[in-house]
Amino acid sequence: MANEQYKIAVVGNRDAILPFRLIGFDTFPVVSGEQAQRRLDELAKQAYGIIYLTEDFAEMIPETIRYYDTLITPAVILIPTHKGCIGIGSQRIRENVEKAVGQNIL
Repeated sequence: MANEQYKIAVVGNRDAILPFRLIGFDTFPVVSGEQAQRRLDELAKQAYGIIYLTEDFAEMIPETIRYYDTLITPAVILIPTHKGCIGIGSQRIRENVEKAVGQNIL
């Protein structure tokens, strides 16, 4: 069995995702929820194991986020923007931990 290597992508507002390019992640700026959804779908078909998505765009496409939650890869991880956190990323972490261990330990 081949050792498959996955890439990491960051999708969101250009200003928020630019720093991720400095550490070697592939960055994909978007300007609308529709564009974010299309980009996620495109990246999911490629060798991306992790896709970071800014919370502001995730908030625009909740059905898409729920769909990717059902898949093993890619893992879609929500991150705050350069303007701050709106809390949906941390809420998802709490829900996933609770689902995994049966209670909220955070």
